[in-house]
Amino acid sequence: MKRFYKAAEARAGERGWEVLLDQRPVKSPARNPLLAPTEALGRANAAEWDRQGETIDPRSMPFTGLANAAIDRVAPDPAAFAAILARYGETDLLCYRADAPAPLVERQLEAWDPLLAWARRRFDVDFEIVSGIMHRPQPPRTVEQLDRAIAARGIFELAAFSPLVTISGSLIIGLALAEQAVDLDTAWAAASLDEAWQAEQWGVDEEAARVLEARRAEFAAAYEFLGLVRPL
Repeated sequence: MKRFYKAAEARAGERGWEVLLDQRPVKSPARNPLLAPTEALGRANAAEWDRQGETIDPRSMPFTGLANAAIDRVAPDPAAFAAILARYGETDLLCYRADAPAPLVERQLEAWDPLLAWARRRFDVDFEIVSGIMHRPQPPRTVEQLDRAIAARGIFELAAFSPLVTISGSLIIGLALAEQAVDLDTAWAAASLDEAWQAEQWGVDEEAARVLEARRAEFAAAYEFLGLVRPL
């Protein structure tokens, strides 16, 4: 779509921060008002619209996209959306380990065990660790506690959790990022450990590398979005 406006700005309203294009409020794809819960997100959304050139590229507007998702996809039924994400806790990446070779086993232990140790302390739970890919149920209390942890999030946080959890395959990584128990680089290294190992063993595949870099950019944008929706 060609750019149809001259200027974009953020303005505080009774229900949140809105984006104005030539003084007209922006709406979501489902025609809901595009309202941000914090000034930081409102201004970030407006900046994305303002940076557009002659044509509008939604792929260059990750914060607006996540805000739209919160309003159109999450808000109608937050509990159902949270339940979908909570299922990742039953098959969390961090609980499924290689049984060989030894260097990979050691690398997974070093990267993933600290995250599980944090989750054990934070949520008072334990985990079943599996060698191989055969599913093993997590303890019922673990599932219940992780369900509660994700269900307690607001709609904008849940929108950010979606790429964090689905890209990494780990609810624990998403929760650790949300609670600032780990930084972005450490979280991404844990999430992409297996891909990094494969590249080291077999060389870098250019197409796979491009896909992985796109996933990292989406992951990083979701993490930054979480920071924008936290009240100061």
